[in-house]
Amino acid sequence: MLVGVALASTRKSIVAEEDFDISSLAAYLHMLPAQIIRLAERGKIPARRVGGDWRFSAHEVHLWLEDRIGLSDDSELAQMETNLERTTKETNGEISIAELLPEDAIAIPLAARTRGSVISAMADLACNTGLLWDPAKMADAVAAREDMHPTALDIGVALLHPRRPQSSILGGSILALGITSQGIPFGGTSGLTDVFFLICATDDHEHLRILARLSRMITDADWLAELREATDSKNAHSLIATRDASLST
Repeated sequence: MLVGVALASTRKSIVAEEDFDISSLAAYLHMLPAQIIRLAERGKIPARRVGGDWRFSAHEVHLWLEDRIGLSDDSELAQMETNLERTTKETNGEISIAELLPEDAIAIPLAARTRGSVISAMADLACNTGLLWDPAKMADAVAAREDMHPTALDIGVALLHPRRPQSSILGGSILALGITSQGIPFGGTSGLTDVFFLICATDDHEHLRILARLSRMITDADWLAELREATDSKNAHSLIATRDASLST
């Protein structure tokens, strides 16, 4: 799957507004230029013609990759995570979900019974870290993203996030976790959802790294069942830390 080899060697950040051309995108995805052209011609990757040449929006490529994270299995997610880390290792190192998700940002149970109240409560949880300065603005951005495409998965987990990084209201990338006492409808065809992660990243690249790591964590059905049985935030954080450590390379 394409996502398994994406984002490997280039240092170019996908938060940049400039476009990729065929050569730079091929390097970014570790593919041949001919493969990129075929994807563009078949409408399989977001692209547009400018003066007869193919151009690819960095942000649209990010969204395209984000969608493919949800379609990848554990080995593909692990490869993607390794590639993402490789591009930034000298400055950021490996992502740690346990470090990004302090106990203060975990609510068990999450006191919310509707889609809107879940989103507001999750933004308030993230605010507890002191790194989110405007929870109402974050909640609005997350709700807008959910209106476009629900993030709830068929395993009863939602990976909430805004469509674009909200760096102006964040002091750093953070996570929040809420588990409701019963599942609630959260859009799409996923049924009921009771486990909610909120991803607040400062840039697109960091968002993809966090999303890939979280996606790996929740592929373990037994661990997810344990998380649902967590009695309090301390217990949940311990489970997160243990699972996080088991995925470390």
